[in-house]
Amino acid sequence: MRAIIPVAGIGTRLRPHTFTTPKVLLNVAGKPILAHIIESLMKIGINKATIITGYMGDRVMDFVYKKYPGLDVRFVHQEETLGLGHAIWTARKSFASEPLLIILGDTIFDVDLSFVYNHHCNSLGVKEVADPRRFGVVIKNIEGKIERLIEKPEQPISNSAIVGIYYIQNSDALNVALEQLIDNNIRTRGEFQLTDALQIMIDNGEYFDTFDVDGWYDCGKPETLLSTNQFLLNKINTPFSLDGSVIIPPSYISSKAKVENSIIGPYASIADEAVVKDTIIKNSIVSYGAQVYNSLLDESIIGNEAFVSGLFQKLNVGDSSTLDYSKMTINKEL
Repeated sequence: MRAIIPVAGIGTRLRPHTFTTPKVLLNVAGKPILAHIIESLMKIGINKATIITGYMGDRVMDFVYKKYPGLDVRFVHQEETLGLGHAIWTARKSFASEPLLIILGDTIFDVDLSFVYNHHCNSLGVKEVADPRRFGVVIKNIEGKIERLIEKPEQPISNSAIVGIYYIQNSDALNVALEQLIDNNIRTRGEFQLTDALQIMIDNGEYFDTFDVDGWYDCGKPETLLSTNQFLLNKINTPFSLDGSVIIPPSYISSKAKVENSIIGPYASIADEAVVKDTIIKNSIVSYGAQVYNSLLDESIIGNEAFVSGLFQKLNVGDSSTLDYSKMTINKEL
């Protein structure tokens, strides 16, 4: 079985962090978003992956090669971001006649994926939502078979939203549908949608059912990145203790971080090589190599190798930035 992970998005809603770091490499609960996804796949024995890159794809490749040398990975570059269907079409030569698990690269899911080894038909992860107009939705018949898939319906005809996990048993049929999608320039809202390719598969006689996804945690905006951080910390909930500091669970502190005379938590993540001194941090993410001194932070995201000192507020600080209240200066290098 092969995992297909599209990660080509720019992540404009997460600026300034995504000026210098691909969205999927942003830190949440102690490690990049992509690391959580890859490790959840490897945990159930999926060791083959195709990663579809775009913006700063070389950074993604470098991270995966160094972090997961045992992963059989192929990288495919999507020249233009023309929709999820186009992304999977771009990767079509990386898979052949093997089951696929397509999983979006900017979302954390709370679902046991091991079911795919005993599943013998195509299946889509779904969740009931209040407003289906923002999603692709499924419409089933009385036997539970999917009859129609509709991308972002203007009228709420179904509340069963497709949430970004797709198990494709027949990848050859998917390839045929993707070719038909591209060759006939079938677009919805200007993009080639995977939903439309899956509908072609259904029209061609492929059977689809669904599986429920209880937890679905978006990482596309600062506020949702922080809420996903909370969810993951609740799952990890590993106790930490440090001499001279108070650690309020759930929190995460890397063994490679340095924390002195501080109060950390709840819901604080401190990544590798970070330094935190004389500071109170809660509901915040301090990323790789960041330094925070004499500050009080809440609902904040501190980028890689940023420097923060003497601040008492909510912050969204990009990589390699310097905010030093004691000197009344703000310098930023992007």
